[in-house]
Amino acid sequence: MTLSVLMPVYNESATIREIVGRVRTAPYRKQIIIVDDGSRDGTRDILRDEFENTDGLTVLYHDQNRGKGAAIRTAIPHAVGQVTIIQDGDLEYDPNDFPLLVEIIRAGYSDVVYGSRYLSEKNSLPLTKFKIGVVTLNCMVRILFGQPMTDEATCYKAFRTELLQDLHLVCERFEFCPEVTAKCIRRGHRIIEVPIRYNHRTVEEGKKIGWRDGLEAVWTLLRWRLFPESAASARPHRLPVAENPSR
Repeated sequence: MTLSVLMPVYNESATIREIVGRVRTAPYRKQIIIVDDGSRDGTRDILRDEFENTDGLTVLYHDQNRGKGAAIRTAIPHAVGQVTIIQDGDLEYDPNDFPLLVEIIRAGYSDVVYGSRYLSEKNSLPLTKFKIGVVTLNCMVRILFGQPMTDEATCYKAFRTELLQDLHLVCERFEFCPEVTAKCIRRGHRIIEVPIRYNHRTVEEGKKIGWRDGLEAVWTLLRWRLFPESAASARPHRLPVAENPSR
């Protein structure tokens, strides 16, 4: 089995080498697709100099910062593995947890699996605005879609690849999470959550999501529940323009 790993990165020069190394040594035969979303801190130079000609690794570039959702949409058509997982470019999530999600899909229990930071007692997660935001989104998913959930906003989301490619996402930024969650549930897919490890980082350490992204996530859930046709046409469904992938 081949696992496609989609990595949207933006200004991750301090961690990109290590996280790529961790992903490459994680279980499974892998296809790694990195999308640099207009980095300005040297991340792009590292990718070009050190990873462009690496077997099993494709690098794509956005000319300007478009957002995490746009970067993921750029990567999705290139995925050829049976299962696809999302991996951030920092060190908050451990690629050694891949099997926890992937094996559930391979066994046929579900086509969508999320890695929950809040199901593991080993994770120490302070009560911050981020945690409050996650709890709020979890409650909204339960109320609007009837799906109990502990971590709607987790990075670790694994899908059967053909399902992900058939969702026709329109997200640009961090609304990727609520959009993909809403669409999967609306299509009748049960989202299974499994506990994962998590190394929390602060805004000072590079965490990029802000309160405006939280409001956008709330609106995205409401929109896909109440006005799905309007939500689908809110933005033209077009893939962001990316430079030629590495060979």
